[in-house]
Amino acid sequence: MKQGALTVATVLVLVGASPASAADKAHQQLMAEIRMLQEQQQQLQQMMGALAETLKTVSTKVDDQTAANRKAFADQKLQIDNVADGVRVLREKADDTNVRLSTVSQELEAVRQAMSSMPAGTAVVSPGQDPATAAGEPGAAPNGAAPAPTTPPGAPPFVSPQRMYDNAYSDYMAGQYDIAIQGFNAYIASFPKSDKADDAQLNIGNSLYAAGKYGEAIAAFQKVISNYPQADSVPIAHYKMGVTYEALKQVDLARRSFETLTQKYPAAPEAILAKQRLDALNRK
Repeated sequence: MKQGALTVATVLVLVGASPASAADKAHQQLMAEIRMLQEQQQQLQQMMGALAETLKTVSTKVDDQTAANRKAFADQKLQIDNVADGVRVLREKADDTNVRLSTVSQELEAVRQAMSSMPAGTAVVSPGQDPATAAGEPGAAPNGAAPAPTTPPGAPPFVSPQRMYDNAYSDYMAGQYDIAIQGFNAYIASFPKSDKADDAQLNIGNSLYAAGKYGEAIAAFQKVISNYPQADSVPIAHYKMGVTYEALKQVDLARRSFETLTQKYPAAPEAILAKQRLDALNRK
């Protein structure tokens, strides 16, 4: 009986102590988990700090690389600009050289024509040579007579085509229209294949128009159209013909010239002027 009572008391003591022990154990487990979470948080903070440093380093490298690329692009652009400027200078020099070569070719052609125009068998007198001493040479004038002229009268030998054109144009600008017409005609006769032959013919028409010789001016402008159909001066000739017909009060022919210009050469600057003239004629 006593033993049974002791056993019951022991069980009651154990039952009463069990909840307290279990709570303490749960508390310890919670504290351990909290410490683990704190340690993990510290690790995460350290990792985030390391990532921030890495990101900062990468950003710095990216900025440096971007600056280097920008500088490289700027240097390349500068080099390209320098090359473009060099090409432009070379092109200008090449164009200038081509112009000079063309001038030299024309001058050589002038020399050839001047040489071919020299009479056969005439004596060539060197500078400083006594014409009388040239009498014994082949082709010299007999009995000490004066040697025959070596160039056609009135035409200076070896005249540059550009100089001949410039002289005629200067006369035109100075209002010496008759002299200018003679100069342009001489230029066309001497250098019919020159790239300025059409300009010379156009300026003949301009000179005649300025001199009030409208009928002759129309014929001169028509020669530009007929003799130089591919030249850039053809649209100008059409326009000048229309203006000249207007001066002659021949409105129908003027309108026809302007219409031809606007239809055949719509992109030419003179086409705009021709259209304005047509509008003015149509309002009359």
